[in-house]
Amino acid sequence: MARRASSGISPALLIGIAVFVAVAFFGGRAFMGKKKESFAGTSTMDVKDFLDNGNSLRDNEYVIEGVVDEKYTRDWSPNQVVSLEIKGSGEFPDYVGVEIPPEFLKVNIERKQRYAIKVKVRQGGIPVATGINRL
Repeated sequence: MARRASSGISPALLIGIAVFVAVAFFGGRAFMGKKKESFAGTSTMDVKDFLDNGNSLRDNEYVIEGVVDEKYTRDWSPNQVVSLEIKGSGEFPDYVGVEIPPEFLKVNIERKQRYAIKVKVRQGGIPVATGINRL
């Protein structure tokens, strides 16, 4: 008696494909990381007001957008400071220093790159980063 050919896909192959798709999906999400934090709803810092009297802005949160001009680190401090070049209203750009706390040191902040940094102004008028997005 002649044997009949199998006409369907084996269940083991279907299970294998489903497992591969699930691993690829969840693995891809893990590698893609978190969604960037949105700074919508946070007002943009008026650089002129900040440069005139930064202490008057303390305890408020703002967003600063600019190009990183320079990064400063010290061996004795866990914090880093970056200088942001911000397009001013005049002929020359304005520069604002932003303190980067240790929890953001894993973010690779590069010179000459544009960033949006959410800051909270602390006592003394010093802006401290609470969120960083590369633009």
